Amino acid sequence: MTIKQLQEKAITQLNQSEVEEASLKTRLVLSHVLNVSKEYLVVHFDEEIDIAKELAFWNAIDKLKNNVPLEYITHKKEFMKLDFYVDENVLIPRPDTEILVEEVIKRIKTGDILDLCTGSGAIAISLAKYLKGANVTASDISEGALNVARTNAKKNEVDITFIKSDLFESLQNKKFDVIVSNPPYIETNTIKTLNKDVQQEPIIALDGGLDGLDFYKRIIANALYYLKPKGLLALEIGYNQADAVLELLKKQEKYLNIEIIKDLNQNNRVILARC
Repeated sequence: MTIKQLQEKAITQLNQSEVEEASLKTRLVLSHVLNVSKEYLVVHFDEEIDIAKELAFWNAIDKLKNNVPLEYITHKKEFMKLDFYVDENVLIPRPDTEILVEEVIKRIKTGDILDLCTGSGAIAISLAKYLKGANVTASDISEGALNVARTNAKKNEVDITFIKSDLFESLQNKKFDVIVSNPPYIETNTIKTLNKDVQQEPIIALDGGLDGLDFYKRIIANALYYLKPKGLLALEIGYNQADAVLELLKKQEKYLNIEIIKDLNQNNRVILARC
């Protein structure tokens, strides 16, 4: 089959399976399988594809039809203009989380930074890349996630200390200038209503408990013991969680200068506080 024939057949199948953006995803998968650019597919539309690559392509198309996210097939995701490897061990980085990183960068130039629930390492690696001289530590409870994060640190040429830990559990008594986190914050009963491809992502990275606040409660209560004086706590939040997280911060009576930052859709997305 030629490149053009493969694309036409795949797009038809994906449309029949009600896969969104069928044409774009087909091009991205085929360029990944062939290790060529999307532009190459246009110029060489009549090129015959060998059977091994054709089989690999159809295997990927079958995954798309079964709601596997495109990023888990191509193992690629851009974040903060950096390239990241992703697989089924980690949440796929979202553009909204770039706001969290950008807000931290606005407020500090260097220092000791802790990224909790690091997942793919997107936050920690971006901060290490753009804050020269920062000393970044990243923790996660998942060894699979940590392996992905280590891969991404090497890929992006940054030096980060990775620790397997249930939040602060294995961090001993170290103090940080910044603690940043995009923790699991989806309500348990809401997960089954999410898009089918999102449901393919690791539950451990999505499930924030019945009210979605389990991790915020633990982080906010314990961060005080790991932040230096005037240290910054920076958290990504769900669009409807600002009031609840704000109350958790106020309840501790030791957080000051609390700010809520909106995303590009004017949803509350980040909450910041000083110790």
